[in-house]
Amino acid sequence: MTRRQQDGSLQPPVLISLTAYGADLARRDGQAALGRIAAAAGADGVEYRGELQRGHKDEVREQRAVAEHHGLSVVWSSPEGLWSETGSLDLAALDRAFTTALALGAGSVKMSLGGYREGAALEGLLPWLRHGGIELVVENDQTASAGTVPPLRDFFARATALGKTVPMTFDMGNWHWTGEDPLDAAQAFAAQVGYVHCKGVLRTPARWVAVPLDQSAAPWRSVLRRLPAGVARAIEFPLQGEDLVQVTRKHVELLRSVEIPA
Repeated sequence: MTRRQQDGSLQPPVLISLTAYGADLARRDGQAALGRIAAAAGADGVEYRGELQRGHKDEVREQRAVAEHHGLSVVWSSPEGLWSETGSLDLAALDRAFTTALALGAGSVKMSLGGYREGAALEGLLPWLRHGGIELVVENDQTASAGTVPPLRDFFARATALGKTVPMTFDMGNWHWTGEDPLDAAQAFAAQVGYVHCKGVLRTPARWVAVPLDQSAAPWRSVLRRLPAGVARAIEFPLQGEDLVQVTRKHVELLRSVEIPA
């Protein structure tokens, strides 16, 4: 899916994480409808979100049909962590995630570490790293146990020691919520990154908030340039306006404009 320009630079695929349209719209119209908006705007794929499912009988079938009709790649985002709060590998959560991903025709399942504890045994996770032809990708979230450098570094190092490569979903915005520097994190994890969540951030008096990249106070272009060329990028910031196709297209084109030298 990566595009190569005439000058040899790369344009990675751009996906839309459907949280970008807001929970209210997703629950009113359904994620299949939002997938059509993403396709009309020229996105290469969609990230369907478990927390936004409405539980309708034919929901997953409709979502798969939209993706296949428009030629969209699919990532399934599970809201559950790989490890439970007690520190045990959550095999039931893995089974739920991969069952849904298989029904969707997804290429990847995205999960966070959850209640992972440094030094945890990974052998039970190994059969799930690529299960049913679907790849597991691990995201840094907004928690201390699954969104800071030490546990993530420990996890990836332990996987490497077992001879396994686990792709990382690098969420450039989440580092601000956990007090980490995204540029330092990009340097630390660049070799692991297989997917990037792109969001701008602003600091309000009370908290960090997600904003479009062109409104961000953070150096998002510099972060992207520290990450591997050709890796898929997902929009995960608010997409709002009367013409959502046009709004989405604008931001898809912005992300594509940050070319990475060959």
